[in-house]
Amino acid sequence: MAHQNDELIPTRATLLQRLKNWEDDSSWQEFFDTYWKLIYGVARKAGMTEAEAQDIVQETMAAVARHMPKFKYDSAIGSFKGWLLNMTRWRIIDHTRKRATSPNHEPLPEQGETTTGTVEKIVDPASDDLNEVWDNEWTRALLDAAIVKVKRRVDPQNYQLFDFYVNKEWPPDKVAGTFGVTVDQVYLAKHRMTEMIREEVKRLEKEMT
Repeated sequence: MAHQNDELIPTRATLLQRLKNWEDDSSWQEFFDTYWKLIYGVARKAGMTEAEAQDIVQETMAAVARHMPKFKYDSAIGSFKGWLLNMTRWRIIDHTRKRATSPNHEPLPEQGETTTGTVEKIVDPASDDLNEVWDNEWTRALLDAAIVKVKRRVDPQNYQLFDFYVNKEWPPDKVAGTFGVTVDQVYLAKHRMTEMIREEVKRLEKEMT
């Protein structure tokens, strides 16, 4: 497995700086791929329907695009993570208000059930509870994005060794027998993949500071 350190460390300006250029399609695609599930997941936990959550993703991304050319990061004021949360929160609140004024108004689900039918508390988008949901979804979004990026760079079999051992929780000897490798190779693939994913998460975090 090739461990290409230069791919894990930003060699240009951070992603935030690159997003100031509207014509940088690759950077905007990277941003969307990394954070759309975060925005979508938080919107769903705030009681939005699937269609509403998709709209909130698009509206939030459009708002980021409008503000990004003039956006100035200042750690003394707050993080980009917090700024993006507020951009998302305002869109969720807007959709909540639209529901209340719509002639086809449908009330939000009662606490204790969500639009997906599962027993789960609806989070008030104006409350501090949304901050905790955001933190959890943020961590998950970075991890998912890191795994996708690393998967593209490694040998497919090495990723499968990691996936079956770590994600599917197969015993190492079963993984080794299935893929015709030694147990040591399974352990090595797991170690290398874990390190690469950890470094990729750090890179993503660094790009958003």
